[in-house]
Amino acid sequence: MADFSAKDIQALRHDTGTGMMDAKKALQDAGGDLEQAKDLLRERGLAAAAKRTDRAQSQGIIGSYLHNQAGRPVIGVMVDLACETDFVAKTEGFADAANDIAMHIAAASPNWIDQSEVPEDVLEKERSLIAAQARNEGKPDHIVEKIVDGRINSFYKEHVLTDQQFVRAEKFDGTVGDMVKQLASSLGENISIARFERVQVGGTAE
Repeated sequence: MADFSAKDIQALRHDTGTGMMDAKKALQDAGGDLEQAKDLLRERGLAAAAKRTDRAQSQGIIGSYLHNQAGRPVIGVMVDLACETDFVAKTEGFADAANDIAMHIAAASPNWIDQSEVPEDVLEKERSLIAAQARNEGKPDHIVEKIVDGRINSFYKEHVLTDQQFVRAEKFDGTVGDMVKQLASSLGENISIARFERVQVGGTAE
């Protein structure tokens, strides 16, 4: 039998937002290893979330953030975080996540929510520029293709919200997309970012 205590279960629940029985089962399957148990819960949560993707998200909340610091541009953000039920929409953790995402958008200034929103003509232009630059650097064609793929991934990480690394790593160390998936896993509902608006007044547009 795996060696772990009630405090270990409590710690795992605190870190992952999962239920007691799920936390206990994960620790048993992980042989009492807390980090391995976290990985197991994440894998199971993502699998469960994938099965929920066809369920309607008719509820949600508008998260907001206002950056108003003397001598700096004023930045305001509103983000629509969608879920399935009004019950989840009213939870403190859901509201906190919406506001955290709004804060991230203010800082990171993404252009699109996910990769599917990036217009094909924008991607084609980016690919052409990257390929031309690589060829000008004397790279052979078989290497150019790999360079294009790698830099397009970097383009996504810079401009696509769900691919961006969350700005406060001490609060969540992963992408915004990972954060939404973890929230969906812990709350047991399909959750997604439906839309956002970022407005900047003063300074150089970002």
